[in-house]
Amino acid sequence: MTASLASPPDDGYAALLSELKARIRSARLRAAMAVNQELILLYWSIGRDILARQSAEGWGARVIDRLATDLRRDFPDMTGLSARNLKYMRAFAEAWPNESIVQQAVARLPWGHNVRLLEAVKGPAERLWYACQAVEHGWSRNVLVHQIESALFARQGNAVTNFARTLPAPQSDFAQELIKDPYNFDFLALGPEISERELERGLLDHLRALILELGKGFAFVGSQYPLEVGGQDYYLDLLFYHLRLRCFVVIELKIEDFKPEFAGKMNFYLSAVDELVRHESDRPTIGIITIGIILCKGKNAVVVEYALRDTARPMGVAEYRMSPSLPPRLESELPTVQEFAREFPLMSVVQLRVSRVGVLRSRIGAAPLIALSERMLAFFCIPSKPWRQKPTVARPSRSFQTQ
Repeated sequence: MTASLASPPDDGYAALLSELKARIRSARLRAAMAVNQELILLYWSIGRDILARQSAEGWGARVIDRLATDLRRDFPDMTGLSARNLKYMRAFAEAWPNESIVQQAVARLPWGHNVRLLEAVKGPAERLWYACQAVEHGWSRNVLVHQIESALFARQGNAVTNFARTLPAPQSDFAQELIKDPYNFDFLALGPEISERELERGLLDHLRALILELGKGFAFVGSQYPLEVGGQDYYLDLLFYHLRLRCFVVIELKIEDFKPEFAGKMNFYLSAVDELVRHESDRPTIGIITIGIILCKGKNAVVVEYALRDTARPMGVAEYRMSPSLPPRLESELPTVQEFAREFPLMSVVQLRVSRVGVLRSRIGAAPLIALSERMLAFFCIPSKPWRQKPTVARPSRSFQTQ
């Protein structure tokens, strides 16, 4: 008698399959990390031996070329044994003479990350900081390069805050490290004459870059987040939730230098969020409450210190910076506002008409304005006689090649 094979229940089978897949992925990841660590330690030991022999025997740089030739002959299937990479191994061992540091932090990074650190960061303390941050936050190579180019090491934790007085330790230290100064908004490429709403829209259009600049743990909640207090409506520029601190973070954007009244307004917002938005499960035992960040075009550190001195709510003040609208070499090739005005004199007439229509609409409303359209058009429209553009001198074109 043949035993019938019963098919497993769909729910139980799906759960088993999901568990096995997760286990396989985890094992493969641990294996890959172990292989990477052994490879980095091998590279470090090769570089250390080259350094020692060159120092003891007085060998010159040509020994590296000879080693590369012999090693590639004996290990033809192994990559990474070129003369160029052997020189990186030598520099790697010279930059990290302590093997324990290599094992604890540096060996956990891929070789490409370590090469970028060698090329871009010269100070040992700064290089170790970037290495530890890359391990902790899982930065890709491109993210690591971006953080180095934006001088994150110099900006981290430099904002003026009152966290030491308003937050419990060690959360106050961690919150201080979260706040940078200045924040780098080069990805916006907005001009100097912008409004706060334009700055906000630009940040939302580049939300991924904004969260990368803010740092790990920030989750976006909303923009112009509404609050109703005492029957009146208020709106927060940007509202985030920090997953590690388990608290809300309110960000206010200012296109001017810091003023003391900004702190008072932020204090009001933080009280409202704690009362109306914050949940009981958000760090109720250790006293973490909503944090505020005021991002300004500029600030006077003394004025900020006085403004935050007696505030009971945790907040910090930092600057932001943006790149110019155009690179200098492209800006020199485009006409200026004055050149536009000379070439297109009727632009001022169009601007005049737009401003007049706006004033009339605000004073008499849309319906009477439509009734007066014929008369207004006769007054504001461009003259019907033909206009001749002034002759212009053609500029020789320039071609830009990527270096």
